[in-house]
Amino acid sequence: MNTVIAFVIIFGALVFFHELGHLIFAKRAGILCREFAIGFGPKVFSFKKGETVYTIRLLPLGGFVRMAGEDPEMIDVKPGQLVGLLFDKNGKVNKIIVNHKDEYPEAKVIEVERADLEHELYIEGYERDHEQLERFELSEPAYFVMNREEIQIAPYHRQFASKTLGQRTMAIFAGPLMNFILAFIIFVAIGMLQGYPVNKPIIGELTNNGSAMKAGLQQHDVVLSINGQSVSTWTDVVEIIRNNPEKELLFKVKRNNEILDIAVTPEAKEVQGETIGLIGVYGPMEKSFFGAFKQGAIETYYWTKEIIVGLAHLLTGQFSFDMLSGPVGIAVSTHKVAQSGVYYLMKWGAILSINLGIINLLPIPALDGGRLTFFAIEALRGKPIDRQKEGLVHFIGFALLMLLMLVVTWNDIQKFFL
Repeated sequence: MNTVIAFVIIFGALVFFHELGHLIFAKRAGILCREFAIGFGPKVFSFKKGETVYTIRLLPLGGFVRMAGEDPEMIDVKPGQLVGLLFDKNGKVNKIIVNHKDEYPEAKVIEVERADLEHELYIEGYERDHEQLERFELSEPAYFVMNREEIQIAPYHRQFASKTLGQRTMAIFAGPLMNFILAFIIFVAIGMLQGYPVNKPIIGELTNNGSAMKAGLQQHDVVLSINGQSVSTWTDVVEIIRNNPEKELLFKVKRNNEILDIAVTPEAKEVQGETIGLIGVYGPMEKSFFGAFKQGAIETYYWTKEIIVGLAHLLTGQFSFDMLSGPVGIAVSTHKVAQSGVYYLMKWGAILSINLGIINLLPIPALDGGRLTFFAIEALRGKPIDRQKEGLVHFIGFALLMLLMLVVTWNDIQKFFL
């Protein structure tokens, strides 16, 4: 149960912050965001705040922000259709009743002659038993009412396609960007709560029954020299210890303004075919805001580079396809990491967040990187690619991604459970 909770929290946080990036910059650009969803499939929970419906859906495979204009509008009015009109205090139409019109006796029912609900924002038609064509202006916002549910009408200037190339690019790029920001924040939090490693010759936390504890070394002892060889960094200390398994070393340390000589014999351990010395001591850690900030940037850069290198190895055949993991593999790894403690779990979440950001930036149709690729092509040719053709490419890409997800999930099941 702890693993399930940890996985749900990590997955939810990654998807939430990713989609939050899309939502924030889409709203900043004035785009109508109809839905902010975590997961796919049937709705489990939903509520509406402002213009946006916030939902949690059944299948934990991602999330989305439904922006007006990205897909064809679900409701339209056509000539000959009977609709009901409700008006605001200024006499403009603020609700168009599509069905169940008998439940709105105050509505004016007209037969539609023509309508422009995107640009000029009007609807024209004939009231029953009237031959005169009437024109009605729409208010902003205005709504369709269908099956007793209100759906906001999106004028063209509130649609995704109406925005500048820069605004559209930022609305899409903001998702992966938030994953990098989230990772950075997590690394900074770890640095502030747990501390961050520093390369100083200071004894850190000691393990129980290690050579250092048995010999009398204590945490925070400052190592001045080992066997008469002066040391200035933790790297110097580690190197001497590793090179002298089962050989007595004389540590000269400073403790509370007192100089002490302590003899320590490193234990021998076989690591990758090499025998090294260990005394059961962790490196020194410090806590400070600016240090944690710097460490957060270093960690984010390091793991970004490592994941990119790993992807390059995968693409060049240096890693096998079987090394890929999906939700099942991530859940199993989360279980293992969770057993090591909360800080390891936090770090694991940060690494996953960077991974999600990088994967989404790949120029693959249906991913953010695929959409950014189309924007780059638009910038080069000076006009957008036909929306239907682009939509077809993204649809095919999404289908292939779902197929890949099934294959990877099956590999994970075989790897961990069969």
